[in-house]
Amino acid sequence: MNPFTRPLRNDDPALRLVVCHHAGGSGSAYFPLGRRLPPDWDLLLADLPGRGRRHREAPLRDLSAMVERLTEDVLPLTGPPLALFGHSMGAAVVAGTALALERRGAPVAWVGVSGRLAPADCGPVEDLDPGLSDRRLMAGLGRLGGIPARFDEAPEFRRRFLRLVRGDLYALGSARPDPARQRLAAPLTAFGAAGDETAPASRLGGWAAETAGPFRSRVFDGGHFHFFDDGFAALGAALVAEIRRAVPGADGPEGVRRAPAPTTTGGQT
Repeated sequence: MNPFTRPLRNDDPALRLVVCHHAGGSGSAYFPLGRRLPPDWDLLLADLPGRGRRHREAPLRDLSAMVERLTEDVLPLTGPPLALFGHSMGAAVVAGTALALERRGAPVAWVGVSGRLAPADCGPVEDLDPGLSDRRLMAGLGRLGGIPARFDEAPEFRRRFLRLVRGDLYALGSARPDPARQRLAAPLTAFGAAGDETAPASRLGGWAAETAGPFRSRVFDGGHFHFFDDGFAALGAALVAEIRRAVPGADGPEGVRRAPAPTTTGGQT
């Protein structure tokens, strides 16, 4: 089964952008991003097992297994300049995937990580412990935002979601970074939000140690899922700007659709 949804498909693209979702999420949540990118890019929204296009597969409860799966999915797609972006859990997955691809000789043009601290800085989040009761875990997730309205009116969907998100949180909580791991060669941008308490913007600089390439950070207004509030307008514009900075060949033709300028707090390093 094809693990990717492709809202912006181009079989001969100037750049291929792979996006990995947050814990409990799926690629479909990022579908509106396709409206914010140049038309000569190829956008691939990944689904890890247990959700979306892979809802019949058993979910993975190990971060290294998630990285391995996404690496195998992406390898056949290398050729055009390749950019990877992930939010929250997806940030951890794409960072590991980019390193795995580089080790296998597949160049990565750019990596974007959002809503998560660097591996060396991550610690447990008390109200997102997978062992919490349903009520307490839902309360913690609700404080992050991103929970659909009237969610509790679909009890079977809610049960499936909680089962999935517990597995994802367990994978994140049990992951231990390898102190001997290599640094990425690719440029890396860390995205954060001023109101995101799970990944404080003041600590995004820890990601600089994960790459030997250029490092930058971008800080937005809002909380953990700030991009849902404006239909990905600000995040899409920032992604395009960061990727074009890192990948000159991704400039695209004149007349490319432009997203509105990002309403960020301007923190770039």
